[in-house]
Amino acid sequence: MSLSFQLSHAAAASVDTPLLAVILPQDASMQTPALADALGGLDALVHGAIGRSLARRDFRGGRDETLLLVGGETGVQRLLLVGRGSAPLTRTTARRAAAIAARQATKLGTGAITLLLPDDTTTDGSVVEGLVIGAAAGSWSYPDLQTQPPEKDRRARVAEITVIAPAGDVSASGFAVGVAMAEGQAIAKRLGQMPGNVCTPDTFAEVGREIAERHGMQLTVWGREQLAAANMGSFLSVAQGTSQDPKLVALEHRGGPADQKPVVLIGKGLCFDTGGISIKPAPEMEWMKFDMSGAGGVMGAMETIGRLKLPVNVVGIIGSTTNMPSGEAVKPGDVVRASNGKTIEIINTDAEGRLVLADLLVFAKRFDPAIAIDAATLTGAIVIGLGHNAVGVFGNEQAAIDEVLNAGQAAGEPGWALPLWEDYKEQIKSDVADLKNTGGRAAGSITAALFLQEFVDGYPWVHLDVAGTAYSQSDLGWIPKGPTGTPVGTFVEIVRARTRR
Repeated sequence: MSLSFQLSHAAAASVDTPLLAVILPQDASMQTPALADALGGLDALVHGAIGRSLARRDFRGGRDETLLLVGGETGVQRLLLVGRGSAPLTRTTARRAAAIAARQATKLGTGAITLLLPDDTTTDGSVVEGLVIGAAAGSWSYPDLQTQPPEKDRRARVAEITVIAPAGDVSASGFAVGVAMAEGQAIAKRLGQMPGNVCTPDTFAEVGREIAERHGMQLTVWGREQLAAANMGSFLSVAQGTSQDPKLVALEHRGGPADQKPVVLIGKGLCFDTGGISIKPAPEMEWMKFDMSGAGGVMGAMETIGRLKLPVNVVGIIGSTTNMPSGEAVKPGDVVRASNGKTIEIINTDAEGRLVLADLLVFAKRFDPAIAIDAATLTGAIVIGLGHNAVGVFGNEQAAIDEVLNAGQAAGEPGWALPLWEDYKEQIKSDVADLKNTGGRAAGSITAALFLQEFVDGYPWVHLDVAGTAYSQSDLGWIPKGPTGTPVGTFVEIVRARTRR
């Protein structure tokens, strides 16, 4: 079920909505003139309950705190106070509070939600963006494969999101960006939540075709035959254990001048990763359906970029297959040759994402990138190092690294840079080939990035290891467990920032 988004400039007390969510800072007070002016009409509707709740400190505005007040049969039927805490008001804090509100709307079964942030004084529309993105994230679900309960027991899913904001170009622009971002993240999340027998390499080709047709992008789809003709032996070594046809999908958004070098976004698309011959332990292997999150992020970003018609040339490239054990699967000790001629000794077949990305990075060179950014759920080591709070960031130029870090911070997908020192390369030296596909457990994320760097030639490059952030195995409070939408926001913010240069 798709979401409907609306921007309203009406007075909050005059709206007709099953749920109005009012987002407030910590220790908000009706004695504050700005809040008194903004909430006075609403407070009258609920016979002073807002003012009393704040005065008695029944509601203190702590982060994620909620208080539900019941309204009338019409107009504002329910009023939800949502706390955003003491942090400064930003797109990220607004996003989280809106997501909390939308999750409450889902639990109540209201079917629609209206959001108000009465103390928004920003002048760039970013808070409106955050409200839309957050409400979409909090109400997102994937019920496609579930048998629904009887009609009388169902609670309506959120289908309509309305944001109340002042009239003007700033609010309208922020709203448009928020909707575009929400739609892009929905694509990434949907692809991620699909089980491996539903989301296949063909699915990425189909979604790529839909995005290309919707936004007038040029589409390239290669299968096994074309990959072989391009000598992509590294990519194909992962795909040789499955009967499914691997896919390279490239989308070209030509929004800038013809001679402008493009931003190239690259994603790992392992629709399922068993580990291959180096098979993973059985417990929690089902989560490996999310090993395509980098590719999902590229698809989501291209949808958003297309919706916004950003005046920048952008190319999105994904490589998709499954990593399966079979009589034909690549084995530890095998040596394969990538499309740039380098040979790779396979030490561990579960270090397969880098083998796919290696040939994609070589393929990217044909576009002469202004910058290339790849994203992949690449290593468990990054989860050990950074947990689930930060993206691992690696690159070959400091300016490119800084650009990506700034974009991630703006998107609410913060990253942390790690070194690519020459000394670490000793770990991926091979006795029989040019390099090994893994350097062991020590500094595993760093040696994986150094492996990728061997296939970067002549352009600024940044690698995002999103293994700890693209999905969550537990409920995060503001969004449910499952796909998070990372790295769609980072990808889009990189491109948006270049429109301001």
